Amino acid sequence: MSETLHTTRAGFVALAGRPNVGKSTLVNGLVGRKIAIVSDKPQTTRRAIRGVATAGDHQLVLVDLPGVQRPRDALTERMQRRVERELEDSDAALMVVNGEEGIGPGDRFIVQTLRGAGVPVVLAVNKVDRLDRARTVQVLTAAAELDIGDDVFPVSARTGAGVGPLREHLAALMPEGPFLFPPEERSDQSLDVTLAELVREQVLRRTFQELPHSVEVKVDEIEDRGEVTVVRALVWVEAESQKGILIGAGGRMIKAIGTAARKELERELGGRVHLELSVRVRRGWRGDEGLLDRLGIE
Repeated sequence: MSETLHTTRAGFVALAGRPNVGKSTLVNGLVGRKIAIVSDKPQTTRRAIRGVATAGDHQLVLVDLPGVQRPRDALTERMQRRVERELEDSDAALMVVNGEEGIGPGDRFIVQTLRGAGVPVVLAVNKVDRLDRARTVQVLTAAAELDIGDDVFPVSARTGAGVGPLREHLAALMPEGPFLFPPEERSDQSLDVTLAELVREQVLRRTFQELPHSVEVKVDEIEDRGEVTVVRALVWVEAESQKGILIGAGGRMIKAIGTAARKELERELGGRVHLELSVRVRRGWRGDEGLLDRLGIE
């Protein structure tokens, strides 16, 4: 009796797009759980977050690139270099554009980066759930005129609409071969980075426009005490005034951030968490190469 051989496909997909196009939400939707933090602020993604999406006979290793942009300081220079390295190592690229905002100069800048990458490119127009039919057709036409890749997929990362066909198309572009990660694995992030990013997400959600790029979080210690896990984290800002915003009147802001972040950490760890947050001022940390090394921002 002959045994049927099932061919598996696995490879890396680099996600590129302007800030706030919904790449992180799309990664989370494809993986089936929260991997990348979500915020409406630009530069939310500083690291190349790898989400592992396994289904049936294929595995997509999704690299949510930092926002492709013209470098302005040591931090954004590192982010741009990481973009270029990850594209070189990928089997396909997925460019995501914001259907609500339409096509702009930033999208065209990214197209130029992708053209030199030498990998197949797929284009997804996100947030189509917020558009009427006429606007959807208009944006899809403009996206096709970017002339990058052969296919344009309308999707809503928020609702999941259109994500299935996009996933199947990406899977078909992957090389034949064994899975790169165990099927049950969802990310290659270390635990301390995962927890630090969950804390940073809550900082971004609550400080609105006051601290757009000036915050970084580093988890210093994770201590398992049986019934409770103690997590000690440092929140870095660049100025005393920012520290004041983060702590808030009577400590109310940092308390609200800690309460919300603790719930996210408990969901991630599957048990009770005691979170200790400290706020430190480090002037010019985004230009401090040594600190960026220690924070793991390559």
